[in-house]
This record gives sequence, structure tokens and C-alpha cells, in this order.
Amino acid sequence: MKKYVLKTPSAPKKFRVNYEGELNDEQREVVFAGDGPVLVIAGAGSGKTRTLVYRVARLIESGVDPFKILLLTFTNKAAREMMRRVETLLTIDTRKMAGGTFHSVGNRLLRQYGERIGLSPHFTILDPEDSREMLEASTSDLNLATLDRRFPKGEVLQDLYSFTINTEKNLSEVLLERAPHFSSLQEDIVAVFGRYLARKKAARACDYDDLLLHWRTLLSTEAAPELSRRFTHVLVDEYQDTNRLQGEIVDGMAKSTRNVTAVGDDAQSIYAFRGASFENIMLFPERYPDANVLRLTTNYRSVPEILALANHSISHNERQFKKELSAVRPSGVLPAVVPLPDAFDQARFLAQRLLEWRDEGEKLSDCAVLYRSHYQAMELQLELTRRNIPYEIRSGIRFFEQRHVKDVLAFLRLLVNPKDEISWKRASRSFRGSASEQRRRSGRRSNRLLLLSRRSRKRALPTPGVASNRR
Repeated sequence: MKKYVLKTPSAPKKFRVNYEGELNDEQREVVFAGDGPVLVIAGAGSGKTRTLVYRVARLIESGVDPFKILLLTFTNKAAREMMRRVETLLTIDTRKMAGGTFHSVGNRLLRQYGERIGLSPHFTILDPEDSREMLEASTSDLNLATLDRRFPKGEVLQDLYSFTINTEKNLSEVLLERAPHFSSLQEDIVAVFGRYLARKKAARACDYDDLLLHWRTLLSTEAAPELSRRFTHVLVDEYQDTNRLQGEIVDGMAKSTRNVTAVGDDAQSIYAFRGASFENIMLFPERYPDANVLRLTTNYRSVPEILALANHSISHNERQFKKELSAVRPSGVLPAVVPLPDAFDQARFLAQRLLEWRDEGEKLSDCAVLYRSHYQAMELQLELTRRNIPYEIRSGIRFFEQRHVKDVLAFLRLLVNPKDEISWKRASRSFRGSASEQRRRSGRRSNRLLLLSRRSRKRALPTPGVASNRR
């Protein structure tokens, strides 16, 4: 006999966030993508951060425990900002979420699981300066003849060591690539690295590279399934900038659930010199054949003329995920390419254009100059100062505010104004610690003591021909 059960119709789930109204079609496709591997090719200015934030919000609204979401970014500030935005959208406490850089998340996990690979949960972390000092101490421990030949300093050793760890290349290959003039010293460098490892172990210390290395090691032990199940969803920002070691960590953490969302742009992969692996993003569909590859191509940042130039330039890349960026902003002026023979002419041209824009009614505060490295700004700063054009450096220290520059300027000011007390003080500090300055100071102290001694004797002796009143 058939039985019938009266069922209560379930109401359609209501979401707090208006995904339909706040996202474009491409962004919604990413946010609504189901479980499984997802690769998002996010063009510049396409709102990838917004999309990632809304995807996290959607997962939580769909029933995923925030405790089981892992968000990996390249700065802790970016992770905090994303979680703050998720918290604003959903009015929930996102502190249970694991979000941050690879190193910060690795630190937290190693303190929980590190004992399984023999790592004390109370290990200390060496910052780059500590690491350099320990490498130099390791060199000294081995009594290497560093004065008889040119041997790499701590900073160079640190770069070689870190690049070798993060790219998983042989040291001989790294030396040929980054410091071929030290290739003949490979055996001694290997010995220094060995001593460095021993020192770290004795001190129960980890450098930044160890946080990744030990994390990857954990994923090859019996703790791997537990770690992989700890997070049901792994999301990675700026995936094109991950190195080989970080790529293996992402794959290991997503091994059980395969719920990994990698967001990046192959056309913005420019950090190979820091060890970033272009292969991580390019080979993602091979490692995950069922991956859903989505694209964000609507640009909210640039005018069509700039995007046309960018699209044409990117089209020549030999290996790429094909995409065509389109602009939301109205048409603007054409970008100009101005070839100039050297940095001084570039600086003069930029200063000239800034003054022309000001004469045309533009505000100098609305103008910006971008450069690849801070040292390239020296000529520009000199030219702007010469023309009395006010400017602000947003990163680093202004040229004329750098310590060594201010030291030189102190001497130049004294030539013009010998009564400049501030410059005298700064100039005198330049000699502080030198042997000649120490002798001068010692001489001045001796003269003062001698003078005080003479004055004391004069006060103690009675004046000739005058009776003393002392009894």
C-alpha cells in the first residue's frame, strides 16, 4: 500500500546581497560559479577584487562556514580589506575566516600542525634583516677567506637562497642566472647555506621561505588530508604572481575538495625576477581539466584609446588566454609615445608638460608621474626642484630628503653661509666615529680638563701678600 507524506513547501532562499544589481554579467558568472576548480582571467581594471569579495559573500550566504574558507592574497592589507567588505555586505563577523598572505597563513598553520614535522609551535620568525645577519654569521663560522677573494655579502646570499627555495631550481642554475661571477664559489656557498640551516634549527627559528617550505612539507605527510579538509574553499588573488612553491601549496590545500578559485591575469605576470612562475596560471587547465575558465574584460579604469593600445600590445604575446578589454569610460585623448635620448631629457620634457597643463587650467595635484623603479626618479626630482614645481613622492623618500644627500647639502650650504648652525651640526655628524674626529674630541676634552684643573688650583691657593681668613 502506497504511503503519502504531506510536505511543507520550502520558500526560495533569500540572499541579503543584491548580486544581480551590483555586478555586471561577467562578474556574476564568476560569483555564481559552482563548486570545483575556477580560473578567472581578470583584465586590468575589471573589478576583480569586487568580484572576489562577492564570491566569498555568496559562498557564505549559500551555507559555507566562514571557518572553512581560505583567502590567499599578496598583502595582509588586501586580505583585511576584502574581509572588511564581506563583513559590510553580510553584517557578520569574518574573524573566523583564514585570510592573509601565504606567509601569514603558513605561520598560523605551522603553529597548529608543525609538531608533526618536528617543528616547535613556539618557533621564532626571522625577518629579512635577521636572516641576512645569520647568513653573515654563518659565513664567519666557517672561517672562509672572504678577504682574499670577493665573497657574496649577506644580502646577496639571502637573495640566492630565497630564489633557490621558491623556484625549486638547482643552486648552480640560480648562480648562472643571478650571480654568474660567484659560480666558482658554489661549494663554499652551499657550505654557508648548510651552516645557516643548522643555526636556524638550533635557534628554533624560521625565515619567510621556511614558512612556505614547511607548509609544503606538511602537505606531503599524513597531515595532508586533514589540512585539505580544513578548508572546503580556497581562493587565491593575483595568481599570476605565485611562485612554484606557492602553486604547489594551493594545489595541495585544494586536493580533497578541488574547490579552488584562482584569480589573475597572465598579461600582468611581470615578477619572474622575484621567482614568480608564469606556468602556474598557464597550466591551470592542464592540472584541472574540468576547470571553469572565466574572463573579466570590462574595464572601469581607462579610456578606450589606452585600452586599444594595451589590447594591441597584448595580442603579440606568444602564450596567453585570449581576451579583449572594453572600456566603460567615454573616449579621451590618444596616448603619446615620446622617444627621448636620456633620462635628463625625459625629466625636462615631463616638467615642460606639467607646466603646460597648468597653463591650460589643469591642477598639478591632478597629475601623476609613474616610473618603474625609485632610482629612476632622481633626474625628475632635480628638474622639478629646479623649476619650483611642487611634488610629492608617494613611495620611498624624496631625493633631497635622503640622508646622504642632506649630508652633502650641509657642506654646500656652509660654503654659502658659514654661520648656518644646523648645517654645521649635520656636517660634524658626518665625521662622528672617524679616528680624526675622535682625536679632536679627545683633545678638546683634555684641554677642558686642564683648564678646569688650573682654575681649581688658582681658587685653592691664597693670593700672595693677602692674609687668609681661613682657620
